[in-house]
Amino acid sequence: MNQSILFNDDAIWLESEQSVRFSAQALGSLIQCHISRHRLESLAGDALPRPVDLLGAFASHRFEIEELAEQHIEAQEFAEDGGIYLF
Repeated sequence: MNQSILFNDDAIWLESEQSVRFSAQALGSLIQCHISRHRLESLAGDALPRPVDLLGAFASHRFEIEELAEQHIEAQEFAEDGGIYLF
C-alpha cells in the first residue's frame, strides 16, 4: 500500500449515480472515487437491493476497493472530472 495515498472514512451511497462515493488524498489533492452498484454486487457475489447493503458490501471489501482505486491513482487514470471510477 502506498503511504502517500490516504483513504478517508466518508463513503456514501449516491442513488442518482448508483454508486458509492469515497475519497482519497493523494498528489496534494482530494480525489473523489466511485464504485458502481454492479461492481459492488460482483464483489459481494449477490444482489444488494438497499443502500445499507451496498455500504455494508463496501465496508466488507474496503481493502480490495482501495487497492483498485490506488492502482488507478498511481497510473493517473483520472476521468475528465478528476475522479476515479470503478465500474
